Amino acid sequence: MDHKKYQPQPTLDFPQRTWPSQKITKAPTWCSVDLRDGNQSLEIPMTLEQKLEFFQFLVATGFKEIEVGFPAASESEFQFIRTLIEGDLIPDDVVIQVLTQSREPIIRRSFEALKGVRKAVVHLYNSTSPLQRDIVFQKSQKEIKDLAVFGAELLKELANEYGKERFIFEYSPESYSQTEPDYAVEVCNAVLDSWKGWPVIINLPFTVETATPNVHADMIEYMCNNLHNREEIIVSLHAHNDRGTAVAATELCLLAGADRVEGTLFGNGERTGNVDIITLAMNLYSQGIDPGLDFSNIDKAIEIYEKSTALPVHPRHPYAGELVYTAFSGSHQDAIRKGMTRRKENDNGLWAIPYLPIDPMDVGRNYDPVIRFNSQSGSSSVAYMLETYYGIQIPKPMQRDFGPIVINESDIRSAELSAADIYELFKKTYINLESPAELLNWKETRDGDSSHVAGEIKWHGQENPVDSQGDGVVEAFCRGLMEATGIQFDIKHYSQHALESGREARAITYVGISVNGSGVAFGAGVSRNITTSSIKAVVSALNRAVLR
Repeated sequence: MDHKKYQPQPTLDFPQRTWPSQKITKAPTWCSVDLRDGNQSLEIPMTLEQKLEFFQFLVATGFKEIEVGFPAASESEFQFIRTLIEGDLIPDDVVIQVLTQSREPIIRRSFEALKGVRKAVVHLYNSTSPLQRDIVFQKSQKEIKDLAVFGAELLKELANEYGKERFIFEYSPESYSQTEPDYAVEVCNAVLDSWKGWPVIINLPFTVETATPNVHADMIEYMCNNLHNREEIIVSLHAHNDRGTAVAATELCLLAGADRVEGTLFGNGERTGNVDIITLAMNLYSQGIDPGLDFSNIDKAIEIYEKSTALPVHPRHPYAGELVYTAFSGSHQDAIRKGMTRRKENDNGLWAIPYLPIDPMDVGRNYDPVIRFNSQSGSSSVAYMLETYYGIQIPKPMQRDFGPIVINESDIRSAELSAADIYELFKKTYINLESPAELLNWKETRDGDSSHVAGEIKWHGQENPVDSQGDGVVEAFCRGLMEATGIQFDIKHYSQHALESGREARAITYVGISVNGSGVAFGAGVSRNITTSSIKAVVSALNRAVLR
C-alpha cells in the first residue's frame, strides 16, 4: 500500500468559525432521495410499483420533500413522475423534487415531466471541482460558472411558461467538497443573482467525502457567511459516506448553519452510500428533539427497504439492526438488568438504562431480545432470562454456580442458548432431582413447638425409613435424611418465592448445602405445597452434592 501517492484534503483557514459552540435544537427539513440517488445505485432499479409503494411509505413516515427522479435519465423515470402527478398521488403538503444537469435538453425534459404539478423543486447541478473541470469537462472556471448561470436562466424561462407559482429552484455545485471555497461562493452567488426573487435552495453536496467532519463544517459555515441574501435562502446538505463519517459530518454542518438534509433510508446510494436519515433522525430523538419523522415501526421501514432495494439491513445498524438492543456481554447484561429493575421501582418518565440510548419500544421492538446468552455472557444474564420468562429468581450464590454450567453448554453447542434452553438446563440441573436419593413419601406431625417427620426415601435403589424430630419441618427432615443416607450436611442457603399468583400458584425453594464442610451444592424444589417444595429442594441439593 503506497500511501505517499495520496494528498490530504486542504483545510480552511477560518478562525471566525462558531459552529463548535452551537447546539442542534430542532430538526432540519428532510428530503428523501431514495427514489433518485438511492434508486440509481441499485443493481436492479425499482419497478414502477415498487417506487409507488416506497413513495407512499415515505409520505406516511412524514417526509414533506421527496426527490422522485431524474426525468431525462430514462422513460421509466419520466413515467413514474407522470404517474404521481396524473394520478393525484402527491398530498397537498408534500413537494416532489427532480434532478437535472445544466443542459438544455435535460432541463426541458424535466419541465415536461412536471407539467401540471402542484409544487415541485427543480434541482439544477453542474460539477465545479478542479478534478471535474480539468479531467471530465476540460473547462475553465469561467466556463463552468457560465454553464451554471445558463441553466439558472433557462429554469426561470421554463418556470414562467409552466406556471411560476409551481416551482422552487435548487442549485448544487456538484463535488462541492472538493471545490475551492472561494470559487464555490462565486458560482453559487452568480446563480443566486440570477434567481433573485424566487424561492431558492442552495445544496452543498459532499459528493465525495474527502475530509474529516470538522473541515466540512468549516466549509458550510464559510459558505453561509458569504452567500448573497443568506436570510432568504435555504442551505441544504447532501453527504456521501466515502470515509464512513457522513452522519457526523452532517450533524456538524447543521451546527454550522445548514437548514436542510438530503439523504436516504439506511444510507443507500452510490459507492458507500448517502447519509442515513434514519440514524440522523433517531440521533435527534435520543436527545429529546422531535425529528418530525415517524420510525415507531422500524421493522416496517426495514421491510419496505429490503423488498425495494434487495439490500440487507446490517444486524448492527444503528437503531434498526436486529441486534442493536441485544447484549451478550455479561457486564453489559448486568447493567441493563439493574437499569430495568430501577426503572420498575422508580419510573420518573425519563429513559435512563445503561447501554440502551433509546427505549426499544419507541421503534416497535420489545424487551424480549434485550439480553441473550452465549459463551461470552455472564451469570446475571442467566438470572435475567429465567426471571423474565419463567419467574425464577435464583439467588446470587446459585447464579455463580449455574452460570459456568450454562456457559459450558453454550461452548459445547457452539451456539447461542435461548431462554427455553436455559430453563430446561436449570430444571435438569437443580429441580426435583430424584437420584440417587428419591423421596417416596413423608408426613409431618406437630408436638408443641416440635415437628416430627416420618416417611420413606429410596437411596441407591434401597428403601430406607425417615423418622426424626426438629424445631421445624425442614430441620426434622434433614436429620432423618442424614440418618437414612449416612451423609452429614449443613444448610448454607435457603430461600423461596411463588412462581405464579393465585390459589393454584406453585412455590419454588432454593437450598444450598455443604457436605462435610465442602463447597456448597444447590438444589431446588417446586410444588404447590410450600413445605413440599422445601423438602424436595433439600433432596435435590443432596443429589447435586453426591453427583458432583
